[in-house]
Amino acid sequence: MTAAAPREPGRRRTSLAARTVLLVSAVAVITAVLAGVASYPLVRNAAEQQARADLVRLADLTATALDRGDTGRRGEPLPRPLIAALQAEQITGYLLAPGAQAPPGVSVAAMDDLMDGDPVSTRGETAQGPVLVEGRPLVAGGAVVLLQPLTVAGVEASDAIRRLAAGLLIGLVVAVPVGYWAARRLIRPLRAARDAANQMAAGSRDVTLVPEGPTEIADIADSLNHLNSALLASEGRQREFLLSVSHELRTPLTAVKGYAEALADGVIDGDDVARTGTTVALEAARLDRLVSDLLDLARLGAIDFRMTPVDVDLAELGRDAGEVWQDRAEREGVHLVTELPDGPMVVRTDPLRLRQIIDNLAENALRVSPPEASMVLAIRAEAGAAVVEVRDCGPGLTDEDRAVAFEPGALHERYRGVRPVGTGLGLALVGRLALGLGGTAEVGEAVEGGARFTVRLPLPS
Repeated sequence: MTAAAPREPGRRRTSLAARTVLLVSAVAVITAVLAGVASYPLVRNAAEQQARADLVRLADLTATALDRGDTGRRGEPLPRPLIAALQAEQITGYLLAPGAQAPPGVSVAAMDDLMDGDPVSTRGETAQGPVLVEGRPLVAGGAVVLLQPLTVAGVEASDAIRRLAAGLLIGLVVAVPVGYWAARRLIRPLRAARDAANQMAAGSRDVTLVPEGPTEIADIADSLNHLNSALLASEGRQREFLLSVSHELRTPLTAVKGYAEALADGVIDGDDVARTGTTVALEAARLDRLVSDLLDLARLGAIDFRMTPVDVDLAELGRDAGEVWQDRAEREGVHLVTELPDGPMVVRTDPLRLRQIIDNLAENALRVSPPEASMVLAIRAEAGAAVVEVRDCGPGLTDEDRAVAFEPGALHERYRGVRPVGTGLGLALVGRLALGLGGTAEVGEAVEGGARFTVRLPLPS
């Protein structure tokens, strides 16, 4: 895991609310632009079709009025309302006699069709621009032609686009405060989670978050609550572990200090001096073992903790360990059984660390085994792995015990004063050393009735 880079001095971070508003605004603007670009051709086409339909209607009305002989005031050829309607729509009308010249924008072919009695509906080009052309033949001969600039339809399309743009702009104006309000509601539980995390980092453990907001943000609150509970449990175990270790250190130190003061004051003399020196040496060895275990446990989490793998015959290693622990078991009235392979079993591992694993497991088994009971040291090959196993006839472990067996001090705190326990460091060392050797450590129930501790190491392929 890489550490996060520190923030550059003077560099300002944009808040989530500001980013949300900017995002909503950008989406609204892009939507408006895309809607305008996509809508303009459609609106223009619809406006042109509407203009064509109106021009067709006016052309039909004009031809009908001329065929009926309707006239307006002052000798006008068309009724005044019809003339006003044509002028309002910027329509220019032409009354053509047979053989007349085609008006601007009307092709010769269209004129021929009109003179042949066929209606004409087309487009044309004039000096002022494109026009819509509608022509109708008259019953008395000749024809009437209406021309309307295409820009009239464009004006209507532009008006429609402007109305659409105004609506989109109103939507943008509404979207910005709505986006800001939504962002504020969204970041409120995030701010609460941030404050809780800062309090936890400062050492506070009475922090409880109420999950709220969207599912993902509520999950963050749940995760922080779980983290806080885990930190409480972990720190509690650490305190208990430190208390137990300090107790274990104080006991031999008290003995060493007492005997040293007695020797200095001359209270002990003669043959008792040698016995006292032996006692002091044993207590010092106990202290040394405890300090060594603490150092090894600390180094296992450090980068410079090194393993030195070499080819090791597990059968020979097991025999050597069996001889040592056979003598110690006999002094405690416990019978040691060794189950070793008949021939060599070579693995590539660190022999010192593997022997440390065996010694810790054997010491743990010997401590809980009652007199006249048996403890077993077994080494075998199983499913492509080398198995190192120690079993005892002690009280065994529950499922809850097995879940925390390799955690420092967990079993020590649980069974202190109930059954013989050590410092709680040995099994923690076994678990971490097994991982460091590329293997695994597990605990189960022994066929002898006690606990079974198994370390599996990979066999060479």
